[in-house]
Amino acid sequence: MKTNDFSSSSSPSDRRIGALLRHLTAGTDADRVSSVFASPTSGGAGGSVFAHLVQAPEDAILGVTIAYNKDPSPIKLNLGVGAYRTEEGKPLVLNVVRKAEQQLINDRSRIKEYLPIVGLVEFNKLSAKLILGADSPAIRENRVTTVECLSGTGSLRVGGEFLARHYHQKTIYIPQPTWGNHPKIFTLAGLSVKTYRYYDPSTRGLNFQGLLEDLGAAPQGSIVLLHACAHNPTGVDPTLEQWEQIRKLMRSKGLMPFFDSAYQGFASGSLDTDAKPIRMFVADGGELLVAQSYAKNMGLYGERVGALSIVCKAADVAGRVESQLKLVIRPMYSNPPIHGASIVAVILRDRNLFNEWTLELKAMADRIISMRKQLFEALRARGTPGDWTHIIKQIGMFTFTGLNPAQVSYMTKEYHIYMTSDGRISMAGLSSKTVPHLADAIHAVVTKAL
Repeated sequence: MKTNDFSSSSSPSDRRIGALLRHLTAGTDADRVSSVFASPTSGGAGGSVFAHLVQAPEDAILGVTIAYNKDPSPIKLNLGVGAYRTEEGKPLVLNVVRKAEQQLINDRSRIKEYLPIVGLVEFNKLSAKLILGADSPAIRENRVTTVECLSGTGSLRVGGEFLARHYHQKTIYIPQPTWGNHPKIFTLAGLSVKTYRYYDPSTRGLNFQGLLEDLGAAPQGSIVLLHACAHNPTGVDPTLEQWEQIRKLMRSKGLMPFFDSAYQGFASGSLDTDAKPIRMFVADGGELLVAQSYAKNMGLYGERVGALSIVCKAADVAGRVESQLKLVIRPMYSNPPIHGASIVAVILRDRNLFNEWTLELKAMADRIISMRKQLFEALRARGTPGDWTHIIKQIGMFTFTGLNPAQVSYMTKEYHIYMTSDGRISMAGLSSKTVPHLADAIHAVVTKAL
């Protein structure tokens, strides 16, 4: 298990400041560390006070697209982007989203005033029902508080900072591996980050025994980040039976579940199926946090619309929790944007639009599943060495191929195929036309035994 250097006894503000300074000074010598505190005149006559700064590296994921855009090759293929693409390789705006937007445009009574700190109230209520279930006892008993946030990232950050301020344990356990932004979000929120075993490279599946052992060894009350479905980057999810074992273990140790739900409906094609792990935890009456994003399942990537729900044991507690969430949000971004949340609210409240959305959502999920099958069949047809069944066993947008950094580098150089160095590929970036090109590259690099 890994952790940062902060002790659980330090204050959240101390941890955030310390984490920020460590981030700023990472990989520098003592002189550069001291230069962070240089005086405004340290740049010399006419020099910049920021002259001491080093060029920061590109984001590991977003940097893939930057490199791809610079490549003039006509056969280049970007499998690093975490966004859906059509069979033609184009971004998709859902028809139901266009209809909802047209409704908003036609409503001349709409205004552009600030939203409340918690966001669009109707959106919050509908989001809680979508993720927890319309018949959820927690909603019926008013034990849930939901606030609109800046997509999934913002929801995680607000939740992390709330926990750092008000929860007795300051350590969060995240799966190894996980989305690259998770450790940064929680560290800067003021939490100490440790990992638990999740992925088994030898089977390219779940290391369930290691997961249970690590969570079993975690201190009482620790926070645990759980991917609700379509684990990023591996595409490996526990079965419902395994989820039940995880739930029992966590509740027995008083561990606090913090679900990251970025792909509801996008993994299996069913909104309810993908929410089952969360609803299992809600059904036992315990407390938990859920971060939602509408980037993937509604294609609202650039609208930055998401929600944070906190399920409490009593309605009066939920009210006090909301009051404290406001104190986190107000100095962070004051209040969230209105447009994306309004689109979601229009779709979720209208039965016809909702039904149309579920059909479009299933079509996206089915296309990704089809790409998995086509890639697997293409590798089998080529007699590519190794077992590639994990491609069709994994679920969601991403596949953890098992390719190493050297192999990834070779594929980029020789075949102009771009992906993250850990071998993660976005299945949504593939099409029937590009599957053969990828299969050729994988076959070549595996037979070279790099």
